Amino acid sequence: MKQLMTGNEAIARGAWEAGVHVVAAYPGTPSTEITENAAKYEEIYAEWAPNEKVAMEVGIGAAIGGGRAMVCMKHVGVNVAMDPLMTVAFSGINGGLVLVSADDPGMHSSQNEQDNRKLGEFAKIPVLEPSNSQECLDFAKIAFTISETFDTPVMLRLTTRVAHSQSLVEKGEREAKEPKPYEKNPQKYVMVPANARPRHVEAEARLEKLEAYAETSPLNVEEINDTSMGIIASGIVYEYVKEAVPNASVFKLGISNPLPRQRLKDFAAKVDKVYVIEELDPIIEDKCRAMGLDITGKEIFSRCGEIFPETIADRLLGKKQEIPYNYPNSLPMRPPVLCAGCPHRGTFHALKRVKANVIGDIGCYTLGCMPPLQSVDTTICMGAGIGMTIGMEKVRGKEFAKKTVSVIGDSTFIHSGITGLVDMVYNKAIGTCVILDNRITAMTGHQQNPLTGLTVKGEPTKAINLEALVHGAGIERVTVVDPFDVDRMVEVLKEEMAAEEPSVIIARRPCELLLKETRPSLYIEADRCLKCKRCLKIGCPAIENTGDVPIIHADQCVGCGLCLNICPHGVIRKEGE
Repeated sequence: MKQLMTGNEAIARGAWEAGVHVVAAYPGTPSTEITENAAKYEEIYAEWAPNEKVAMEVGIGAAIGGGRAMVCMKHVGVNVAMDPLMTVAFSGINGGLVLVSADDPGMHSSQNEQDNRKLGEFAKIPVLEPSNSQECLDFAKIAFTISETFDTPVMLRLTTRVAHSQSLVEKGEREAKEPKPYEKNPQKYVMVPANARPRHVEAEARLEKLEAYAETSPLNVEEINDTSMGIIASGIVYEYVKEAVPNASVFKLGISNPLPRQRLKDFAAKVDKVYVIEELDPIIEDKCRAMGLDITGKEIFSRCGEIFPETIADRLLGKKQEIPYNYPNSLPMRPPVLCAGCPHRGTFHALKRVKANVIGDIGCYTLGCMPPLQSVDTTICMGAGIGMTIGMEKVRGKEFAKKTVSVIGDSTFIHSGITGLVDMVYNKAIGTCVILDNRITAMTGHQQNPLTGLTVKGEPTKAINLEALVHGAGIERVTVVDPFDVDRMVEVLKEEMAAEEPSVIIARRPCELLLKETRPSLYIEADRCLKCKRCLKIGCPAIENTGDVPIIHADQCVGCGLCLNICPHGVIRKEGE
């Protein structure tokens, strides 16, 4: 039966059909929905791990234990998982182990657009690249076969367009897979130097076998049409090539590491001119040049951002492609903004009032950098804010540290903020850390985490006590504040920033989108408003700056009351009052 599926849904389905036992992940766009869909299958144990490294370790344990395991994360998450990945690539596995890396060309929801094909090559593991939803399902199944056949982890690399676009998928039945026997084998799995040295030799020999496999694999497809132009492509770019230049000859790489070298040479000999079209880095291009092929690639295609069908038509045919949709030439700007009622808005308003240097982190709250709040100075990666604050103090001194606050979300704190806090205590820093506790992993679509008391399947579990965890890290000054009590938040910030020891403020208020109750919207009494515009400084999307008396739009207002709390003249009222 055929069904429309996103690439993420199809990968989850493919894992189920392949008889997968365990799926572990940390949510991150564009990968999140894979695990959410895998969790719907009763036969699969699925979990949100505290971070990608732990997820990878859970997957490795399941695979060495004989089961089939899939680990899912966005591209930057693989950075966190590289420590165990690089070593299990030497040791090998038992049951199949597949790492899904969802890359984000164009940085739709990411702080960089790294190309994880390089990490697959770095780890000496095969990299598969599906180009549509059917291939997402099929490649997921094949990846487990490759993993077990060659005793290796396999990277299934997709991009945002593949992950989130829909196409028809032919579904199959589940192949029941009993876990393989677990056998003690310390020479293989205990990676001390004496054992790791021969495993490196095995990894190199395995790569040679994989190169031979790539030469015959049906995942690599040659399509000979007009021989005046030959194009080598993979992933979503293949689909764009077929749309932009349908008559060209194409070599479609389903396996981008290792490359089928002889087949690519044979393909190049059949066409007059060869192009390599790939998003981001010239990975395939560089390897083709090393093989001695005369090709054109990044001379005409950028290393930055996405490639589109119209780009290909323009570069290869010298003409603008007819686009089957008609957008206006100039669309209104829609910059991202914190939701109406977002609890982070109160925290950032208070931070701006105390004129703090704010070292940020990854999450919804990164939007605190946007006007008019403009309260976040830096954002680098998950969990970096606390450590960066320590580094700033060591360079600029304690007086600077007293003006500096690190801000981190509850889920991000569990992910990689705890160790930074331990460092702050151990190395005698005096920074203040604000943990934005909105009771959910919000930015990626409201996933559960160890603080919420629910698993990915919605089952009740032990909720970590955040205050006890912080105290356990050695922090003695811990204060819980409602961020919508702005005056109180300002008071606590001033007090903790002046302290001669590290402190934590937990700004606790649930994400507005979790709340089910309906509250009356607010309005401004126009005849009493003094037009001080204080309400505009919180950047609520429900409040419009008219140039005169601001207006609160009832269809957007959620009645959270933050603007009511900060209005100095008491002219904001609840509907019905």
